[in-house]
Amino acid sequence: MKTPVEKWGEALGKAVKRTAAQMSGPKEAPKMYRTNLRDVPTVQGLKRDDGWVDMQVQFLIDKKTAGADHVVGWTVLKPGARHENHRHHNCDEFFIVLKGHGTIYTDTGEKPSGEGDVVYSPRGCWHGFNNTSNEDVVLVWGWMGAGSIEASGYEVHPESHKS
Repeated sequence: MKTPVEKWGEALGKAVKRTAAQMSGPKEAPKMYRTNLRDVPTVQGLKRDDGWVDMQVQFLIDKKTAGADHVVGWTVLKPGARHENHRHHNCDEFFIVLKGHGTIYTDTGEKPSGEGDVVYSPRGCWHGFNNTSNEDVVLVWGWMGAGSIEASGYEVHPESHKS
C-alpha cells in the first residue's frame, strides 16, 4: 500500500511528464482535407448477407483518408437496391435523400421517403433504406462518432430480408 506522499509524488510525476510532452515542440496546425466524388473509389467487399444489397458506397471522409473520427459518405441505390435494416452501437447516423424515393426502415415498419428528407438515427436505433422506385436514389450520409465501419459497431437486423 502506498503512502499519501508516494501517491502525491506519482501524480506530480505524471503531471510533469504530460506538461513536458505538451511543451516539447510545436504542434502541427490542423489541415483541411478535400476530395472529389470522382476521385473516391467505391467501397469493395460489402456483402449482401450483411445487408448491403446492390449498393454503390463511397467513404468520402473517414479515419483512413482524413484522420477523422466520423464518416461522410455517398451512396447510389439502383432500382431494387437497399441497405437492410441495421444499427450502429458506437455512432449516430444521418442521411439526406438528394435524389429519388423509396422507403426507410423504422422501428415501426417501412415508411415512404423521398428527395429532401433528412433522417437522423441515434446510436442503437434500427434504420435502413429500400429503393422501391424505377430510378436511382442518391444519399449523402454520415456517422458521428466512428471513423470506420469497424468502429461504428455495425449490426444488420437478424430478421432482415437477406434475399
